[in-house]
Amino acid sequence: MSEALAGTVMQEDGGTPTRQGDPCVLVIFGASGDLTRRLLIPSLYNLAHDKLLPENFAVVGVARSASTHEEFRQAMHKAIHESNRVGHVDPAIWDNLEQRLYYATAPFQDPVGYTKVAEVLKQCDLQWGTKGNYLFYLATPPTFFGEIVQQLGQADLAQERQEEGRGWRRVIIEKPFGRDLDSARALNKTVLNIFEEHQVYRIDHYLGKETVQNMLVFRFANGMLEPLWNQRYIDHVQITVAETVGVEGRGDYYDTAGLLRDMMQNHIFQLLALVAMEPPYSFAAEAVRDEKAKVLHAIKPFTYEEVLTNTIRGQYGPGRADGQALVGYREEPRVPPTSNTETYAAVKLFIENWRWAGVPFYLRSGKALPKRLTEVAIQFRQAPHMLFQHTGATQFQANRLVLHIQPQEGISWALEAKVPGPEVRLKTVSMDFNYSDFFGAEPSTGYETLLYDAMVGDATLFQRDDIVEAAWNIAMPILDVWQALPARDFPNYPARQSWGPQTAEAMIQRDGRDWRKF
Repeated sequence: MSEALAGTVMQEDGGTPTRQGDPCVLVIFGASGDLTRRLLIPSLYNLAHDKLLPENFAVVGVARSASTHEEFRQAMHKAIHESNRVGHVDPAIWDNLEQRLYYATAPFQDPVGYTKVAEVLKQCDLQWGTKGNYLFYLATPPTFFGEIVQQLGQADLAQERQEEGRGWRRVIIEKPFGRDLDSARALNKTVLNIFEEHQVYRIDHYLGKETVQNMLVFRFANGMLEPLWNQRYIDHVQITVAETVGVEGRGDYYDTAGLLRDMMQNHIFQLLALVAMEPPYSFAAEAVRDEKAKVLHAIKPFTYEEVLTNTIRGQYGPGRADGQALVGYREEPRVPPTSNTETYAAVKLFIENWRWAGVPFYLRSGKALPKRLTEVAIQFRQAPHMLFQHTGATQFQANRLVLHIQPQEGISWALEAKVPGPEVRLKTVSMDFNYSDFFGAEPSTGYETLLYDAMVGDATLFQRDDIVEAAWNIAMPILDVWQALPARDFPNYPARQSWGPQTAEAMIQRDGRDWRKF
């Protein structure tokens, strides 16, 4: 997303030059965890393959477990060769990256550990010419976010002081950013006591997907769309994030979070903001984030009664898939047998501005659903039927635009066309664009763009403090009512055998609409 062109390399297709990342050291707190092995290291390899990593680059893994530089390199060597997020591993590219991997054993609450980190950083600056630019990545449980930030400040690793010749310092903070509005505000205060806002990159990996980024280009670079992108032509919008898996052994974390916190408050609200935002004056980070913030602030707050009628929660019970019996959520490891934590949520909300007045946005997400997918469906208003009233063609569908985000990334239009023959008969046809067909399928993690943007200082796809708090402000009335009125019908949908509880179908059908079928 960056507009800068300094220090560029040419793309292989001979297109527009792309800037390499700035010289820097990526410091990964929680380097022994799954996120580092499955996503971060493969992302760095993919960036190196695309010649977007700087020559002056190194990685310092930090974790509580004792290890050495060589042991860390061996572990990451195994991870990269087992990864399905990269194509064929080029030995030369990996060897070059592997020798730049370092490790520091540092309990996150121990100031002595940060002294060790500082020593390794100085070594990297000397050996690789990284110029004192440090990008800290907090790939740890969220309970450590505030502690690590404070320790970085006390160790004098967060302050830039560029007038003294220091490099830049940035921090990437994973989700969840707080577990409610109060804790998000408290974490923001802690972080901004140490770092300035321009140094803070609150990451949402969904925004690294090509289709998500393409929303801005697709909307604002195609003149035919923008005149239609409003309440005069759009009937409603559906955003669906469906997963086939259950909690996958994360029962202890998930039971304290739930679907609304884990998925809707961050990922889905961010997708909503990109779909509904006004045109920014440029693609500069603050311009885009200003418009996203306006959308979230314009969402009508839920009353107690609206939570009861316009939100649905569910929890999966035992089910079957591929001939195998599946356990329900309450039978998952480390989940209490009487848990009232939701694994499904559906929400109907409105954006109170001129563009979207009266247009409902239907959001849904769930675990243990029949199919894995993420999409945004824009349903246009029905065309007048009077032209066709004497032709016999009385049944036809309203146009629909679908932005497919995963697993396949692409865009499709559903349009009406005439069936060949002497009679006027209509049939819905689809105009499809798939990234894999047009540009070629390239394995990726979704983190490549976000890591690269953080290296070049482009915060467009990252959340700002006011955006985080605005999203929590929407979610809190729902969470408060759900906590005050525990669900009485859990579990209320079978694992992998339905698209959620029947009450979710009833909610949208009351408006004369239906959820999309897959």
